[in-house]
Amino acid sequence: MCGGDLEFDPGKLARDKIPDIIRQSGKDCTCSILSDEDYLKFLDEKLNEELAEYQESKSMEELADLLEVMRAVAVVRGSSPEEIENIRREKAEKRGGFEKKILLEEVTEGCVSDGSNETD
Repeated sequence: MCGGDLEFDPGKLARDKIPDIIRQSGKDCTCSILSDEDYLKFLDEKLNEELAEYQESKSMEELADLLEVMRAVAVVRGSSPEEIENIRREKAEKRGGFEKKILLEEVTEGCVSDGSNETD
């Protein structure tokens, strides 16, 4: 442990200010700047890590960490958090959100009705 109660794991993608925080704690660290390809690889790993941490703790802090990584992924893939929000909003308008707590239990074959009531 260093920097008070913060833990730092070498070999993982770090937030931008972590090297400074480590140095301010009286320790030293070695860092490198990733290529775009490696950056995406480490972001994907970080997404999995943050999701697992949220699933274990259910804390809003971990959920915020997950959102921060998602924002970084959007930018590096040529998008933006705003564009992702627009896509989310469009999907919610077309397919709904998750507010109604619906659990889909089964889907069966059936007839598709066009709304008319034809009789021969």
